[in-house]
Amino acid sequence: MELSRTDVTNGLLGGYESFARLIGGLTPEGWRTRTRCTGWEARDVAGHVVGQLDDVLAGTVGGRTPDEQAEQLRYQDPATLADRLRGAAAGFGELLGALDDGAWAGPSGVPDVTIDQGVRALWFDTYVHADDIHAALGLPSDRGEALRASVVHLRDLLLRGGWGPARLALDGMPELDVGDGGPVLRGDPLRFLLVGTGRADPAEFGLDESVNIYRP
Repeated sequence: MELSRTDVTNGLLGGYESFARLIGGLTPEGWRTRTRCTGWEARDVAGHVVGQLDDVLAGTVGGRTPDEQAEQLRYQDPATLADRLRGAAAGFGELLGALDDGAWAGPSGVPDVTIDQGVRALWFDTYVHADDIHAALGLPSDRGEALRASVVHLRDLLLRGGWGPARLALDGMPELDVGDGGPVLRGDPLRFLLVGTGRADPAEFGLDESVNIYRP
């Protein structure tokens, strides 16, 4: 599944707009709903997503932990935080649009991560965290292009982390190899994404905790 630079940029910016709409309309009760992210309410998930983009724009990626990002923005009201995300996303879109193809494929400032990979990672993170809020509030998951792109990014992270080999033959997606050979894993792509990010039991796919990209 090949994604062009335009696909990735538009996917991320569209993901930010969708996330802004999601959080901007939350009630006070929804804002305080606990999510599957340990210790985080919906407002903490939102604070992390917005704070992460703030750090990218400031050139301080890694300067704050996700918990610190969440803590510093969790007291904003939903509409204010949604507007803040929209403004930051517009600025980031302008920065990305000014890059030539060489810079896009070049270093991001994060060790061993290109700008292309970094933008894909932001899209992935935004999608997964939007789904955390959807799940907490009983809303349906987005099963469009962002899910497919997130599974591809997860495959890339698993490869870089040395996990595998395996072949992902997930519903509605082209088959993806994680190394050469290995078992064929079939099933729902969202469930595999949740397994790979430590949000669901890896036994669903006959796997163990080593598939979790966030494992210690």
